[in-house]
Amino acid sequence: MDKRNRLIAIGLIGVGCMMIFGRWLGFFSIVALLFLFLGVYRTTSGKVKQGYKLLGIGAILLLLDHLVLVLGICLISLGMFFTKSKRVQRKEGFMQKQNFSSRFDWDRSPWVMHSLSSWHILGEADLDLSLAMAEQKETVMLFQGIFGDMDIQLSDDYGIEIEAFVLFGSIEFGNGRDTGMLNRLNWKSPNYDSSEYKVKFSVSYLMGDLDVRLS
Repeated sequence: MDKRNRLIAIGLIGVGCMMIFGRWLGFFSIVALLFLFLGVYRTTSGKVKQGYKLLGIGAILLLLDHLVLVLGICLISLGMFFTKSKRVQRKEGFMQKQNFSSRFDWDRSPWVMHSLSSWHILGEADLDLSLAMAEQKETVMLFQGIFGDMDIQLSDDYGIEIEAFVLFGSIEFGNGRDTGMLNRLNWKSPNYDSSEYKVKFSVSYLMGDLDVRLS
């Protein structure tokens, strides 16, 4: 009976939404929304890769049917990026990048870590702090965009602070994992205040997967 009532409720909500927003919804929009909802459901059910594929299909269909809307979302995200970059990057000399697609493979060999603000539509980053060589006492790394897949391996050599937000997707921290919508992570390492070198991560994606592994 409970299952039947849930189905009836979902059906009524769906019909109501169709009546309210029907004039703006075409065939591609309806199919795209179905893929997006199914993708969120699969992601929250633990089938993350399958969920991301469905979310990607839904996003592409929305792009085909609502190009202006998608461009508007990208412009809003980019504007928020410039505002946030100015707020979190308090020192001069940081690198700022805006690309359609970005990839950071900083987990294979020693790399120089510097303050960075990066915005992208599609982004992938693999960071291993045990291989990092800091340029400054305090480093700020901002990653923001539409789609992102990010893995961070922490190190006891640095005091670390993480502020992360993923609207659709998942955030994995240590042995815990949050999936679905409105995922947040705010964390500061116990040695942050006493560490000589500090690193702050600010991560924000519309759809993404963030995996933070402890040292």
